Amino acid sequence: MGHETDFSRPPELVSCSEEFNKKENNFLKGCKWAPDGSCLLTNSEDQCLRLFNLPEKIYNGEIQNLPPIDAVLKMFESGTIYDYCWYPGMSSASPDTCCLASTSKNNPVHLWDAFTGELRCTYRAYDQADEITSAHSLAFSLDGNKLFCGFNKMLRIFDVSQPGRFCTEQATYSKKRKNGQSGIISCIAPSPVDMSLYAAGSYSKEIAFYTTSSESMLCMLKGHKGGVTHIMFSSDGTKLYSGGRKDPEILCWDLRDPGTVLYVATRQVETNQRIYFDLSHSGQYLISGNHDGTITIWDTSKTSDNEGTNARYSLLSHFTYSGHTDTVNGVSLHPTFPLVASSSGQWHSCIDEDSEDNVPVNYSNDLRLWWFQ
Repeated sequence: MGHETDFSRPPELVSCSEEFNKKENNFLKGCKWAPDGSCLLTNSEDQCLRLFNLPEKIYNGEIQNLPPIDAVLKMFESGTIYDYCWYPGMSSASPDTCCLASTSKNNPVHLWDAFTGELRCTYRAYDQADEITSAHSLAFSLDGNKLFCGFNKMLRIFDVSQPGRFCTEQATYSKKRKNGQSGIISCIAPSPVDMSLYAAGSYSKEIAFYTTSSESMLCMLKGHKGGVTHIMFSSDGTKLYSGGRKDPEILCWDLRDPGTVLYVATRQVETNQRIYFDLSHSGQYLISGNHDGTITIWDTSKTSDNEGTNARYSLLSHFTYSGHTDTVNGVSLHPTFPLVASSSGQWHSCIDEDSEDNVPVNYSNDLRLWWFQ
């Protein structure tokens, strides 16, 4: 963020979109503001990436009586979307930079045009049988020149300017030596201070660090109770935050002392779905959704002693507010405005299994915008 948002007061709900409730069980799977803040990208169960423009009135500081937001672009995949990310240099003033990448079941990695919704190109990985294999995670390098893709016990790095099948392969696990990072690489994050360094989380509960200049893993972090679903560096590169499946703890790793958990933030995560979190630009505030529909904000400068665990400190909740009536799986802080986007929903049986009357489940698959001033 260009300036630090004041999180001292509960936010005001300024707009929302309910188009996801038009289909049964079309729950969201996160939301991500574009790097320039002009639009918002969502993923949902109907295998569609939707793009929403920032309401025009917000540019003028008007937040009252905003109409519901509707998708201006829809990009459909033919299989479950595993991951998606913005091109880091995206700016609406330069159409060539307005693109995003996605990976889905039984498909190559797709690069989409964020102005037209058209497919620009594909990046194709092949298995030993020379059949296309799908990436499970994606991340651009900060300069936008490389595209990191996570597979089972494998990382592949594509040159963004060269679509096709050529890539650099980085095995994360050695079957012969029985060491390294095993399992599916579920999330990737580039270092904000070292262009060659990146971190990768896996469903085997491990986080490892790699560099594009070496085939060797630098180090590994272990501490999660479930498979790692989201990782994020602090803006100064000295810390790495991580969260996992059915794991209530967001861990903050001190990268100046690798292996040390500096502090933990406790949230409510009761399913295997990916529950995103986000950091303010300065790193002072951490925000995450919870299984019960609430959204929690922590001030990372306020901690308490955390005896009996592997972390030095526990973060004290700054405050928690009611955001949705179902699991909040995505939160994203706007890069310039005091605005937070949140998304909700999870898979539900068509009927309430706990009810003798087979009462239909009340779905809440919503995208909401919150103003913090």
